[in-house]
Amino acid sequence: MPKKTVYLLQDTEEVNQALKNDFTMDGEYQVIGTATDGIKAVAEILDKRPDVVVTELVVAGYDGLCVINKVKEANKNQKIIVLSYLCGEEIVGKAMTLGANYFLAKPYSFDVLKQRIGETLEASNKTVKSETGYSLHKISLEEKISKIFINVGIPPHIKGYSFLREGVKMAVEDPAVINNITKKLYPSIGEKYQTTASKVERAIRHAIEVAWNRGRIETINNILGVRAYVGAEKPTNGEFIALVADKMLLEQG
Repeated sequence: MPKKTVYLLQDTEEVNQALKNDFTMDGEYQVIGTATDGIKAVAEILDKRPDVVVTELVVAGYDGLCVINKVKEANKNQKIIVLSYLCGEEIVGKAMTLGANYFLAKPYSFDVLKQRIGETLEASNKTVKSETGYSLHKISLEEKISKIFINVGIPPHIKGYSFLREGVKMAVEDPAVINNITKKLYPSIGEKYQTTASKVERAIRHAIEVAWNRGRIETINNILGVRAYVGAEKPTNGEFIALVADKMLLEQG
């Protein structure tokens, strides 16, 4: 079976080379092109049609947002992962809105990057094979959860962001997991991210506290569709995961 292909657009040749070396040593994916200039990258991506593009946002020529927009206009199914130091909420939200599939903040872990690429491609394959529509929902679920977290003020570069997203996905697929959050949800997330259940719990708590400390209570209530919280009152980890999961299930309808 031929290897899946990756195109790298980063701000320096050194970063591109380091990433390319990681992919080469790992052996699972083939890097078919690199660039530090967005104009060159768009032309080569449209010509070479890689399975995945890994892009910075701050690059010469077209910036990363422009690259995402132009590539998605030409091929809506193109998979794009943003790997960037630039991780403010507004810019992350813009990247996701334009069609980025994942956003990873630098400094990065190659293992996490590889995992995200695998998840993106796996979801795409399931969509092609599925006749039930379930996988189509699963793909959009990632984007919907990410947009909610960004809007309520949970920054994507903190660990709790990824842990929370995984928790919501688990709760959508199995709502009963909320009743077993300590013994099942936290340990499952910890196993996936190679950490402990207690660290997962603390990171999720921190992510929720970050959102609440930014004073976006009204936004949170509006997004979740309930006036659940006022002032400094904060939900428990399980309550927040359940609220977001319930919103996803209602939209799934």
